[in-house]
Amino acid sequence: MSTCRDIMEEQTPILFLNLNRIKGGGGGGGIRRPLWVSVLVLFTVIALFSLHINREYSIFSIPLDFISGRVGVVSGYQQKSCSDFFKQVPARKVVKSIRDFGGIGDGKTSNTKAFQRAMEFMARFTESGGSQLVVPKGRWLTGSFNLTSNFTLFLEYGAVILGSQDPNEWPIIDALPSYGRGRERLGARHISLIHGNGLTNVVITGENGTVDGQGKMWWDLWWNRTLVHTRGHLVELINSQNILIQNLTLMNSPFWTIHPIYCRNIVIRNMTILAPLNAPNTDGIDADSSLNVCIEDCYIESGDDLISVKSGWDQYGMKMARPSSNIIVRRVKGTTPTCSGVGIGSEMSGGVSNVLIEDLYVRDSAAGVRIKTDIGRGGYIVNITINNMRMERVKVPIRFSRGANDHPDEKWDPKALPKVSGIFISNVVSLESKRPPLLVGIEEAPFEDIHMKNISLFGLAPSMKWNCEFISGSSCSVFPAPCSQLLKNESTIQCPN
Repeated sequence: MSTCRDIMEEQTPILFLNLNRIKGGGGGGGIRRPLWVSVLVLFTVIALFSLHINREYSIFSIPLDFISGRVGVVSGYQQKSCSDFFKQVPARKVVKSIRDFGGIGDGKTSNTKAFQRAMEFMARFTESGGSQLVVPKGRWLTGSFNLTSNFTLFLEYGAVILGSQDPNEWPIIDALPSYGRGRERLGARHISLIHGNGLTNVVITGENGTVDGQGKMWWDLWWNRTLVHTRGHLVELINSQNILIQNLTLMNSPFWTIHPIYCRNIVIRNMTILAPLNAPNTDGIDADSSLNVCIEDCYIESGDDLISVKSGWDQYGMKMARPSSNIIVRRVKGTTPTCSGVGIGSEMSGGVSNVLIEDLYVRDSAAGVRIKTDIGRGGYIVNITINNMRMERVKVPIRFSRGANDHPDEKWDPKALPKVSGIFISNVVSLESKRPPLLVGIEEAPFEDIHMKNISLFGLAPSMKWNCEFISGSSCSVFPAPCSQLLKNESTIQCPN
């Protein structure tokens, strides 16, 4: 299957992560926050290039906390939020603990039956006030379980849900119709650990409790090429609406971590998502064929894209025609040495439009933003806005390219060409950049209307030039100078004099 390892510099041993790195515990540090001296040097360097950075849209308009690698409220700066995509629900009528259903939180006893009994009981109240299942402090080993509507799953402080190490407790389910098969293997696929289909008004939250998929078993199957069916996600919601996922740590997913598909009005916020940095395909959040998705204030370390936007695979995605649209990603930070901070595609055959990405911080990664598609995909990627992005030690800050030429089966259509148009990127600073941007479209379907403004890429050798092919657009206030394909029609983005 398609991976990002074509832009990976080196592999990292698989290790289970210490949460203290992220939560401020002793010793470690997830994000390297520069000292005041480093910040002063940064502003001095930027000031030297003030001749090419226009005043109206300069990097100085970005909040100070964003420049320093922190995402938070700055004095006098009101944070934007898209959390109103989720419509608040009333207090649940029935509240029970997993212990009420025979759960034992010792980290060894299987609680699969307990969670299944709990969910069968909670489903009785779907139409009569809703319900809430509380997972108290402890280590609760379980296989997959299905949620119900008008329901809250609440993990108390110190609660850890552990994914079963028995593959039979991740049952086989049908492939998604917009993919036509499992993403990794032909045929059916494993269900996610926390699963839901056709749900309304669901909240998954807590006091920073943890869901640990214990995915190493699954990664080994993938590495050893003994995987029979496509791996399950940690959380997957299908055909669902008005969903809130917040205030939790999700870690060690077997495959993609959070996967809403065919959904609408989804809010994912204040999440910590962790996986070893070479755990295969452990995307953080994949918004797939979904509408009105809000992702904000998250920290992610993964072995694949931090955030990905998708909409189906080749002829299956085109036939279903379920686009991803009205997607907002704000104040996300993290690292992925194999992939990108935000990736759009390559499975985008149902279409992707109206995506806003802003206040993004990516460090020690293969790419900052990546748009990827291919011949046979069809579909479209249009009206994408990326604003206020900071990168440190990112190999390729901006990358548009074809995918890995992977297709679900031999029935894919080589005449199905994707449309990529209307990409707006502004207010970007990249420090210690390794390579210049790579913007390569498709000869038969060039990428059009690519517009860049206030882009500052530091660390590149003078001999390094932008690599552009089969694209067109415009630019202003870009350093170092972009390729000739972006030097045309500068008035398109109203660059000031």
